[in-house]
Amino acid sequence: MKWEPIIPFEPVMSDEIPDGKEWIHQVKWDGVRVLAYFEGTETRLFNRHGNERTAVFPEIARAQNYLSASSAIVDGEVIALDTSGKPSFHEVMRRDGISRMEKIPVLRREVPITYMIFDLIYRDGEWIDQVPLERRCDMLSDVLIETGQVRRVTSEEDGFALYQAVKQQGMEGIVSKNLNSKYLIKGKNGSWKKIKTERDLIAVIGGVTRRSSRFNALMLGLYNRQGQLVYIGRAGPGRLSEQQWQIFTNHVGLIKTSVCPFSNPPEAIKDVQWLKPDLTVKVVYREWTRGGNLRQPVIQAITGHQAAAGLFEDESHE
Repeated sequence: MKWEPIIPFEPVMSDEIPDGKEWIHQVKWDGVRVLAYFEGTETRLFNRHGNERTAVFPEIARAQNYLSASSAIVDGEVIALDTSGKPSFHEVMRRDGISRMEKIPVLRREVPITYMIFDLIYRDGEWIDQVPLERRCDMLSDVLIETGQVRRVTSEEDGFALYQAVKQQGMEGIVSKNLNSKYLIKGKNGSWKKIKTERDLIAVIGGVTRRSSRFNALMLGLYNRQGQLVYIGRAGPGRLSEQQWQIFTNHVGLIKTSVCPFSNPPEAIKDVQWLKPDLTVKVVYREWTRGGNLRQPVIQAITGHQAAAGLFEDESHE
């Protein structure tokens, strides 16, 4: 069977944790969304955008090792842990952003991954996306064989207690799901809600600022409905390593421009180098200011975009 990758069901953002027996609550893992398509002998992995990741994550590319069904599609998050043992988007992007496949054996040792599976939407030749979540969870339990690198996401009845626990541990948040919900392919609705302990977004880099002769901050923007890039503030290197920051500095020369890409150029900022909007970053922040800027933004990782593919896949292992 030839698989056509689907666009997965997405939760909606919420500030309130739903309560009631019809809701379950799961940890929101700070990883990359990956669906595994298994047709009995071959497994293919795709991310939420339909881009194949089979070669990128060979550890989970043999679903017969963790699925007892004759065919299946499972949904989950690939995660990587930092040195403190917490899921790290920065670490998993070292794997997900790789473009040079010859580096995979080294990265497999340096950045081990775990596939956290939370849903089953196809089983033994039949689509079960319209089956209620409660039943899909039971069916997933029937076919999933947990291993060291493949785990099932557990569910809790007390969403508030789970939220407080993940907040205390500095994790991303929780996802609350209605047990009666169907799996809405290429959609989202309030039957799945994400409640985050901190806010994040994917921002476009439109420029850099200098201190002395060194770049010291990124100028960030978001596109509005009119397709204009709106300036939302600037942030330092954040969690990028010194070597990754140097790679970015070297890349600036390839995308610099004399034209400001922002529709609302920031005022009173000196030593600016405008850039073509070819790179994006994941940013966590506390809140929005009244002026429309991010308050206390911190860069988590380069997420890529167009010409940036593979640029920040890892420190050098030549």
